[in-house]
Amino acid sequence: MTNFIIKYLIIAIVVMFGSKYINGISIDGFQTSILVVLAMGFANTFLKPILKLISFPITVLSLGLFLLVINVIVVYIVDYFIDGFHVNGFVPPLIFSFVLSITSTVLGWFFDKD
Repeated sequence: MTNFIIKYLIIAIVVMFGSKYINGISIDGFQTSILVVLAMGFANTFLKPILKLISFPITVLSLGLFLLVINVIVVYIVDYFIDGFHVNGFVPPLIFSFVLSITSTVLGWFFDKD
């Protein structure tokens, strides 16, 4: 449980720094950053598989490139539900989702050991 908390706090810090360096992403404070990380985790766990299933034909026709659009849609869904988190454009949420994915993967290597 502590690994989960530490992992999500580190990701929240990365989100705060990412919002400062990615134009088009803004976060009001650290508490909002924690909410964004938790909402992104929820959205990636429950909403993203549904979006993938619905858009499967388009994904196949685009050779998987439509998954990038799904990542952006998930970030916009989180933007809609979390006050203090604002997203503009297509490329900033795409970069934001890449940064979160890479950070989560690297932290998973360290914290998810059995």
